[in-house]
Amino acid sequence: MIKISEQRFIKINLITIVVTLLVILAGGIVRSTGSGMGCPDWPKCFDQYIPPTRLSQLPADYKEKYVEGRLKKNEKFAKYLESMGKLDLADSVRHDKTITLPEEFNVAKTWTEYINRLFGVATGLFLLLTAVYSFAYRKTAKRIIVLSILNIFLVGYQAWLGSIVVSTNLMQWIVTVHMLLALLILSISIYTYSYAKQLHKERSVIMYRISWLKGFLFFTLVVSVIQIILGTEVREGVDLISKSLALPGRETWVDKVGSIFHYHRDFAILVIVCNAIVYKMVIDRFSGKAEPLVTAKYIIATLLIQLVTGIALAYMSLPPMAQALHILFSSVLFSLQFYLYLLVYRTRTYKQ
Repeated sequence: MIKISEQRFIKINLITIVVTLLVILAGGIVRSTGSGMGCPDWPKCFDQYIPPTRLSQLPADYKEKYVEGRLKKNEKFAKYLESMGKLDLADSVRHDKTITLPEEFNVAKTWTEYINRLFGVATGLFLLLTAVYSFAYRKTAKRIIVLSILNIFLVGYQAWLGSIVVSTNLMQWIVTVHMLLALLILSISIYTYSYAKQLHKERSVIMYRISWLKGFLFFTLVVSVIQIILGTEVREGVDLISKSLALPGRETWVDKVGSIFHYHRDFAILVIVCNAIVYKMVIDRFSGKAEPLVTAKYIIATLLIQLVTGIALAYMSLPPMAQALHILFSSVLFSLQFYLYLLVYRTRTYKQ
């Protein structure tokens, strides 16, 4: 029997997972519409809690003001990198000329970025609620409390990193770290959700060997993370191309991204094959309405959506909506794979 306080935690945790995915979708929309610098400062937007809607609401020297602010923040960030021994990275931050380029005010891009930040605030609030409700497990599962509190610190670091993304004018490697940290926060939330749900249940027992499935699922998770990193680097390449006014329309951007796009496209074949093998292994071991089987079916459905949006990106001039959905469902795919791994991890083979 699950206590009411534990049921409340499970519900809040699930909502937190959904909201985190919505933040990733909002971030995908920001990237695909080129709105990442819609707010040139952080945490406010044009030094206001409610951003402006007209250029006349901004001071005449707003461009110089926010470039100067970014340079000061980046100098602090460069010193932080130096303290970690990352001298080359610190030097690249100091000498990146794109940081000094001012952004023109665009009301649509400003509000797109602002809404993205509101989703980020909502995620922080739900993570805080999750941490508060996690104390229902203070006598039964202290790891849930520890991980929920850890997520609060991680989302705080993520918020700071978001300010660095803005101050460095979307510097490539920082955007990748920003995405990977979002996946880490998501993974912790999924783990606490799964652990809380399975806490009072007996381990599942099946007649077939489960160790092969566990191992291959872990390998598939690694493949998915590599694919997400490659996809992030492709998006970074597209960002660089879109900033260049000398280049023609979107239909040429894919060709100009370079070899990283081809690596990402070809690696997708491995992702498809791995997930197909996982699905076959799951249906061989589970039947009926078993949660691992249901989760595996969701994985295949998500993979199909990823395939469709990937084809649209490659052959339809990078439509912004397809970009946002591709980013979202790559995270959904990873989430389902990780949840399936947690379910399978608690399964054991029957022994006489």
